[in-house]
Amino acid sequence: MNEHLKKLRKKNKLTQENVAEQLQVSRQAVAKWESGDTVPDMNHAIALARLFNVRLDDLASGEESRYGIGPKGKHIFGVTTISERGHIVIPKKARDLFQLRAGDKLLILGDEEQGLALVKNEHFLTLVDDIFAAQNESDDVE
Repeated sequence: MNEHLKKLRKKNKLTQENVAEQLQVSRQAVAKWESGDTVPDMNHAIALARLFNVRLDDLASGEESRYGIGPKGKHIFGVTTISERGHIVIPKKARDLFQLRAGDKLLILGDEEQGLALVKNEHFLTLVDDIFAAQNESDDVE
């Protein structure tokens, strides 16, 4: 955890003093957490995770993925290769997290500046239904 704290602090361009002020602890407490002499209690660990916008288990895991710790809810699952027929393999960790199963239909969205996005078709259709329902409600009010 101590190495994670130091990397996250530096990544966020904060000093130990900045972190200490935000958590209302001494700079020495932050220094001890980063050196591994002590560990933050649960309340301070939660505050650190919020401060750095990471999941608590990523902060505390002691294992840094080869991609580092990303913002909460953001993931890098690795790299895949597109076959000659246009097939891609979605990594198992991603399939598990997003509950993707064989036979699921995915909608592919594209933005020439930001790239591609895959969305479960059923979620997209629900969103479209909600948009139409909201539009109909606003038409009824006028």
